[in-house]
Amino acid sequence: MRSIWKGAISFGLVTIPVKVVGATENHSVSFRQLHLTDGGRIRYRKVCEIDDREVGGDEIGKGYQAPDGSVVMVSDSELAQMPLPTARTVEILGFVPVDSVQLIQLDRSYYLAPDTGADKPYVLLREALARSGKGAVAKLAMRGRETLALVRPGEDGVLGMHTMLWPDEIRSAAGIAPQGKVTVRDAELDLADTLMESLGEVDLAELHDEYRSAVEELVTAKLNGVEPEQAAPAPAGGTVVDLMSALQDSVNAARGARGEEQEDAAAPAEEGGDEGAKATVTEITDGGSRRSGGAAKRSGGAARKRAASQGPGGKAAGGSSGTGKKTASGGAAKKAAKSSSGRAATKKAAAGRNGAAQSTSGKTAASKSAATGTQKKSAAGRRSA
Repeated sequence: MRSIWKGAISFGLVTIPVKVVGATENHSVSFRQLHLTDGGRIRYRKVCEIDDREVGGDEIGKGYQAPDGSVVMVSDSELAQMPLPTARTVEILGFVPVDSVQLIQLDRSYYLAPDTGADKPYVLLREALARSGKGAVAKLAMRGRETLALVRPGEDGVLGMHTMLWPDEIRSAAGIAPQGKVTVRDAELDLADTLMESLGEVDLAELHDEYRSAVEELVTAKLNGVEPEQAAPAPAGGTVVDLMSALQDSVNAARGARGEEQEDAAAPAEEGGDEGAKATVTEITDGGSRRSGGAAKRSGGAARKRAASQGPGGKAAGGSSGTGKKTASGGAAKKAAKSSSGRAATKKAAAGRNGAAQSTSGKTAASKSAATGTQKKSAAGRRSA
């Protein structure tokens, strides 16, 4: 890989010659601007405002606009000769725990490669950082500006360097978070935890740019004269759904995708609960994944059916289970099934007793009839004698 900067790491009195190599590359889809009428390429030309003519790169220099509006010409040689200690040096200022650096402050990522004769001090710094669990905060001048950097031990025995934004380059987040008091119930948190566990971990190595793949397929289809497939239009706006039902349906969708057993939908909260029982969520339809969106739509119908079956009170026969356990409606169904089976068993027993009684009465009647017949025959015999 081609180096984009050469210098040395200043580690106290130890100097470590290094080369900076880009650690990332951009694979984003890029388009050319074309004239719709004839397909001609649209280009941007550099034109001098005074001469009104196009100029080449060898005629273009740098200028800095002062606060009063005047512009001062500055040459590359003047910039290179500035008395700046970080011009060709990664100056280490101190050390901080790596996990204490805010991710929002990180900018670009690079590899630091040892230059000729720098293997021993390079490994020394790498091992010292790895053993301490810290990163080195440094300054260096690169690509026309001085920047902060975090040097840390990376993968495969390489020192990594992340350029950092200056503290005054990070905007305040004041006023962005939801305003006012928002109550989140434990049952909702439990379901959110269950959803996170159901979705599982992500193997970053398996992820890829689906938009780029779709663009490549579109271009290939047009080159082959094939009409590209049209995707279904995304619904406009968002759909408001019950938060608990959306969470439970999302859990079921995630478990179904992984071939696991699904759970019953969560029952509504008991009466007298906090306002979190009426919490709603808006489904964002920005062309992203639609799996949770479909579950959210289904949950709306399920919620209406449950509300209709529960009556005006809307109270479930029991508490709500937020950890994926069987809900109160499931328990009520079981009790009803047991009660129904108990009544059936009672009817069968009564029918059995009635049958036995009828059989006994039949036997008694037959015995009486036989005895009467015997007595009549005996009387007839005496008369004849």
